[in-house]
Amino acid sequence: EVQLVESGGGSVAAGGSLILSCAASGVTSSTACMGWFRQAPGKEREAVAAIRPGGSSTAYADSVEGRFVISQDNAKNTMYLQMNSLIPEDTAMYYCAAGERYAVRIGSCLSGSKYNYWGQGTQVTVSS
Repeated sequence: EVQLVESGGGSVAAGGSLILSCAASGVTSSTACMGWFRQAPGKEREAVAAIRPGGSSTAYADSVEGRFVISQDNAKNTMYLQMNSLIPEDTAMYYCAAGERYAVRIGSCLSGSKYNYWGQGTQVTVSS
């Protein structure tokens, strides 16, 4: 079974940066997508970024394109989200996720329906 543990959240002023980490265990070759999602109070969960496990294909939500970078260190079984130029609208609980449901295109990995494993979340707060 896949287990995911996020870390690295915190409070930062607008314009600042944070790096989130997701330590994964149990990820196998059947894992098709890994990604970051976020949910702000009173809002629906939304995709932030996704990456192919062991690969280089990535996809980003329009709202973070050019500001956030998703990456992975296969040797450490860890996925990262580098968040730059943070704005107050980025304030949310951020979740790491892994999915074994087939996704032919990396863009499909931005759909929450592709994921069946979720972490507990890490809070990111951006002040203006």
